[in-house]
Amino acid sequence: MAQTIYQVDAFTPRPFAGNPAAVCVLPEPREEEWMRDVAREMNLSETAFLVPRADGYNLRWFTPAVEVELCGHATLASAHILWEAGFLQPDQQARFHTLSGLLTAERAGDWIELDFPAKPDKPASPTDELTRGLGVAPEYVGKSHFDYIVEVDSEQTLRNLKPDFTLLMQAQARGIIVTSHSASHEYDFVSRFFAPAVGVNEDPVTGSAHCVLGPFWSKRLGKEELVAYQASARGGVVKVRLAGPRVKLGGQAVTVLRGELL
Repeated sequence: MAQTIYQVDAFTPRPFAGNPAAVCVLPEPREEEWMRDVAREMNLSETAFLVPRADGYNLRWFTPAVEVELCGHATLASAHILWEAGFLQPDQQARFHTLSGLLTAERAGDWIELDFPAKPDKPASPTDELTRGLGVAPEYVGKSHFDYIVEVDSEQTLRNLKPDFTLLMQAQARGIIVTSHSASHEYDFVSRFFAPAVGVNEDPVTGSAHCVLGPFWSKRLGKEELVAYQASARGGVVKVRLAGPRVKLGGQAVTVLRGELL
């Protein structure tokens, strides 16, 4: 039987921007090797696999190289498809059981708000691979459960980065979040995200990175609600709201492709 697969651009209201993710809503569990093969075939930063259960959906995320513990944009894409394709009614909460515990999503007009765990960083010493790989002198370096976070002096510095991904692959982390104040009054901060160790040199818009960025910039700016821009080539907007040990991540999404795996 053919399996429907969707491609969704997340953290954007328009096609061909934001971060693309593939979404498969499976009638029953499939073997891990098959999911890994599909993720490699789709060759996107993440492919999400959902299996219904009594109180929501089991959700797993795969890059073309590895399974990951937490992914924001593919969760946003999954929630978008559950409502758009009629798996859930518009007023129903999306509930996902994942390697990072229970994650939920709610509709808020044209936006979707995800409830994710906060992942605050702790100060860390910059490694040689990190500084040479980024090619800049950092203002601050920290490390969270998954990633390094590196603050640089300006948005211009951030946008001009040309990382050495071979060096960054040795940084002993899922990825490297680089961030700075925004040069625009439209946003509170900007970021980029590099994750060559998991097969994604630069991720276009990384929801899970904002689980770190939210607490980081909230302390510096004295705000619990922030608007962020991820300054990749595709670009995307993330609304961030601190809620104790949780972070609420707001984004938009649009379906760009629906096909069948034969």
